[in-house]
Amino acid sequence: MNEMSRRIWWQVYPLGFCGAPVRPQSDAQRLKTPRLDRLINWLDYMKGMGCDGLLLGPIFDSDTHGYDTIDFYKIDPRLGDDEAFDRLVAACHQRGIALMLDGVFNHVGRDFPEFQRELKRAEGEVEAGKSVGHNSDDMFSFFSAEDGTLDYKNFEGHAILPAFNHEASRVADLVTDVMTHWMRRGVDAWRLDAATTVPSAFWAKVLPRVRREIPDAWFIGEAIHGDYPQFVRDSTIDTVTQYELWKAIWSSLKEANFFELDWCLKRHDTFLETFTPQTFIGNHDVTRIASQIQDEEKLALAAVILFTVGGTPSVYYGDERAMLGDKTDGVGGDDIVRPEYPETPENLSLDGEWMYRLTGQLAAIRSARPWMVDATTEPTLLENRHYAYDLKARDGSAKLHIDMNLDSTPHSDIYEDESSVPLLHVEHHAV
Repeated sequence: MNEMSRRIWWQVYPLGFCGAPVRPQSDAQRLKTPRLDRLINWLDYMKGMGCDGLLLGPIFDSDTHGYDTIDFYKIDPRLGDDEAFDRLVAACHQRGIALMLDGVFNHVGRDFPEFQRELKRAEGEVEAGKSVGHNSDDMFSFFSAEDGTLDYKNFEGHAILPAFNHEASRVADLVTDVMTHWMRRGVDAWRLDAATTVPSAFWAKVLPRVRREIPDAWFIGEAIHGDYPQFVRDSTIDTVTQYELWKAIWSSLKEANFFELDWCLKRHDTFLETFTPQTFIGNHDVTRIASQIQDEEKLALAAVILFTVGGTPSVYYGDERAMLGDKTDGVGGDDIVRPEYPETPENLSLDGEWMYRLTGQLAAIRSARPWMVDATTEPTLLENRHYAYDLKARDGSAKLHIDMNLDSTPHSDIYEDESSVPLLHVEHHAV
């Protein structure tokens, strides 16, 4: 098992967190500004809640939100430059914090230089009355639409996000080089954005090449649905985002239906036979867990579930403060779940301090028991509003018992082995 899978990650969307203009309207808003330095001010804060891995959203030069890359080898000037990146890496590693970057390798922005070059060539073919096609090693795929106009493969119908031609060896070479380049600079792991929209064969070609140079490289693939174990096997990716469990956690608590959670945990245990899922109750793409559940007492139990099942948990910034935010469709619909944080923790509101403390308590329990990473669950009581399960080490050497009850004031107790005294009693107003 890779050491990275044993860490507890704090996920941050840097452009939002650091107060950068996400949709710049002028050159002045694109001026080089070392906003990455602000993250250094928060490393002790994240360590204080038990996180020892920093998972960053996109930091490479892009048109707008970071998922429309222009240059994979350049830090987005809105966040700084190579020197600002080096300062962040050094500060992380001085504190024993691993650093993970977001690799957006399914698509790029329209201003990506090679896309513009191939686009102009395709436009020239159209003007000359030639049929539009592409060479086998072109990085992008152009074709004639039904109305005869020029079109190209893109991400989910978004013309501003041209998709790579993953059959091209030049794309495989680029992605391999980008990942090894930044890992030589101190990056420890990669989150692979929209991983399941990329052919598994592409990852199976690229990732072993990266591992040959960086043997401990670790990769999380974004997978919203599908056959997780088969994708892991075919792609050679280490793990995927456990969206099934994310949905079951908030839905079972919101609807008072622990049968849904129990069913999902049975599936979760089967995943653990193949890989260690990346678990979460929030991220940069979804409505805040506090807004989904709309009940702080139940919100505390969501944190309990996250930290008392097998997997590699991550905490999305703001969730440790019980922040609210409803994601909506359309331009700017993600902004509310990607907010700016103040310069330092001292400037942070005390709102949600109870959730920060609870996160630290749960993370401490987990960090002291490394066996929890691949532990499995066994239900001991299952009702709509009352659920209890044992979390068992693979070798049977240790066990935790978790009891959750939604009646009266929702609460949970975590017991070690057969103790009658809770290791931790969790109740919002008692935290």
